[in-house]
Amino acid sequence: MRDAGELLEIFRASGAYLDGHFRLTSGLHSNAYLQCALVLQEPGRAEALARLLAEKLRKLPGTARPDAVIGPATGGIILAHELARAFGCRAMFMERTPEGFKLRRGFSVKPGEKVIVCEDVITTGGSVRETASALLDSGVEVPAIGVLVDRSAGKAKLPAPYVALLSLEVPVWKPEECPLCREGKPIDTPGSKGLR
Repeated sequence: MRDAGELLEIFRASGAYLDGHFRLTSGLHSNAYLQCALVLQEPGRAEALARLLAEKLRKLPGTARPDAVIGPATGGIILAHELARAFGCRAMFMERTPEGFKLRRGFSVKPGEKVIVCEDVITTGGSVRETASALLDSGVEVPAIGVLVDRSAGKAKLPAPYVALLSLEVPVWKPEECPLCREGKPIDTPGSKGLR
């Protein structure tokens, strides 16, 4: 198993770990941003990272034979595909609609199926929480959640046990408390939530 330092170096080397002033999908501000699409753009690396995450997920009860892996669009799409490959099951993604996250494009799950939910990065875990809650409301079992990077350092409150390949404690601030805003540093909004 790769250690945290080696994993972080993979993110830095791929340009996925950015320093600056960012508005996160959660609305919080930070001096660091993880653009996991850059670390996942190389198929071999995406597959290898997903296999490492699958090894950690398999240690949780009920994860040995999931029926599917589902991630929220867009961050969870590639990871869901690669995790599903590692588990030998279906891969799907949920999309944000005015009514919340929904399966579309002909994707479906049945009550009683076991689904692992995944995401590339969590800070507050909002998108993962909404995805898992929608599945639980439809009668699907969610035995575990897997994330590539947990920016909350284990503090996110999610509706199922979760594991992260890399756990970081990166500072985040409410916009009105952000020291970078007070310094007048320009802000970047690299996430996709604002594009709903």
